[in-house]
Amino acid sequence: MATDWRRTIFSTFILFTINCAFSQDELDGDISFPKVTASHVNDTFLCGCDAISCNDEDTCRTNRKCFIYLARERDEYGYPIFRKGCLTDSDQVVMICRNDVQCCDHELCNNNITLLLPTTAAPPELRHDPDYFNVLYMVLAVIVCFILFFGSIVISICLYQRMQSKQERACMTPLGADYGPTCTSDIRAVPAGDSTLKDLFDHSNTSGSGSGLPYLVQRTLARQIVLVQQVGKGRYGEVWRGHWLGENVAVKIFSSIDEKSWFRESEIYNTVMLRHDNILGFIASDMTSRNSCTQLWLITHYHELGSLYDYLNRNVIDAPLACRLAFSAASGLVHLHTEISCNNSKPAIAHRDIKSKNILVKRDLRCCIADLGLAVLHTQEDGCINMGVNNRVGTKRYMAPELLDESMNTMCFESFKRVDIYAFGLVLWEIATRCQVGGMVEDYNPPFHDKVPSDPSFEDMRKVVCVDQCRPTLPNRWSTDQTLTTLAKLMRECWCQAASSRHTSLRVKKTLIKISQCCQTFSKMDMENDRIIV
Repeated sequence: MATDWRRTIFSTFILFTINCAFSQDELDGDISFPKVTASHVNDTFLCGCDAISCNDEDTCRTNRKCFIYLARERDEYGYPIFRKGCLTDSDQVVMICRNDVQCCDHELCNNNITLLLPTTAAPPELRHDPDYFNVLYMVLAVIVCFILFFGSIVISICLYQRMQSKQERACMTPLGADYGPTCTSDIRAVPAGDSTLKDLFDHSNTSGSGSGLPYLVQRTLARQIVLVQQVGKGRYGEVWRGHWLGENVAVKIFSSIDEKSWFRESEIYNTVMLRHDNILGFIASDMTSRNSCTQLWLITHYHELGSLYDYLNRNVIDAPLACRLAFSAASGLVHLHTEISCNNSKPAIAHRDIKSKNILVKRDLRCCIADLGLAVLHTQEDGCINMGVNNRVGTKRYMAPELLDESMNTMCFESFKRVDIYAFGLVLWEIATRCQVGGMVEDYNPPFHDKVPSDPSFEDMRKVVCVDQCRPTLPNRWSTDQTLTTLAKLMRECWCQAASSRHTSLRVKKTLIKISQCCQTFSKMDMENDRIIV
């Protein structure tokens, strides 16, 4: 009797707990099925069934609930698999009919998949995986950060360019001279109405600037130039005489396939403090399209007398003019080779292609050095040698022995300067051969004309210069002229076989000063003697 009393109390407690759980779940909205009542216990109805849940049967019978849920796995075609079947007791109803399992209690109610399952529900494997949302939030955060980062960069660049444009416009007005300290550039341009080329350069360049005209002027320059006449052609392209602001300019036109040469030469000409009387005056570089072809322009001063090569071919000279030509060319080479350290520092520059065709003769019969496309830059501060990306090599006829036998130390900048000195010695020989002495003068010929073909190969030059150690012939008649005798001595010191024995460009310049002074003294003595004779 006592045992039955305890059993009754325990059963009542269990039923009370279950009823409380059902009530709380209904309040929370966690389940979507009605309470199990007595009317459902005796009624049975059919439910849809999948093969796994019902042992290959399509239906099953229950007096409780039908269930359906989306399984985690998919079939062989990638479609979702639905599990469905019957719940036969109250415990199954309580445990199963919650979360993602949908339950119903009428005939074949679980066959209507679209009504029972929410169409917007995420796959169970995603909704039950907490890392899914963490990864999603992380990806969104990274995308937002990238957008903000690149957006700030673009805004900064736009603001910087706008500020630079304002400064350029301020510096281009005549009032810019009154507000010099506020302008970051020393370059000023004046309106191009009635101004001449000289006026523009007087206003836009200091004595030490090598940047040509301001970039704002350079961008539209090609449209203002009229090409008049082709004056030269080489492996890089063509040289034309053009008209700009009523004056002649030289336009060096590169083809699009030689863009590296154009870019390198433009870069060198824009070097700070490069401008010098004996370096070809740079005006601008521009890119344009003519006859449906892209052309790269390098615009410089025009010198109607042409190159030193052309001038020597056409003219016989005397000793004073020979000294004038040689000294001015040496002055340009010294300026290239010299590193200038100051607020606007200039690196040391080795030309690497010194020859008479790359030296121009100005109207006052002084020379200036041109064609800096192969130049090498160096500063002692970082010790780095900037050779650019141009694959061109120098002219074989003017190559030094260490280039021909491939023994040159390319890690030492002095080696490049000594190569320039070797080639300059050959240029001195070209100048001297056109000097008239005692009424005699040789026809113009390039160096080694009697030892190699007109277009010598690398091997031809290596045999003559390195193996046979030959140099251009020095005529006997030079011994009767003091100027040519000293010039011949200087040539030999420039083209020494051992690079370390060659003079520096500054030493060559100082020697030429002494030779010029002696030459002028002899000229004055000759003039006085002529007066006495008369």
